[in-house]
Amino acid sequence: MAKGAWRDNVFVERLWRSIKYERVYLRVYDAVSAARTDVALYLDWYNRERVHSRIEDRTPEQAYWALLPKLAMAA
Repeated sequence: MAKGAWRDNVFVERLWRSIKYERVYLRVYDAVSAARTDVALYLDWYNRERVHSRIEDRTPEQAYWALLPKLAMAA
């Protein structure tokens, strides 16, 4: 990929959009520490419980662990 290409950050930008619209913009935080804790809880939920249609209605954690044996066998 070329340096500075839009493709480089598309996945991270999509994640941050989800965090902002599904969590941060819906809450009022008393302190930065409260916001950090809440975002951490959201990320845990996002990875362990929220299913994603792009990965066959699995959670990111399920998709990651399903891929690992295939990687080990390829090595």
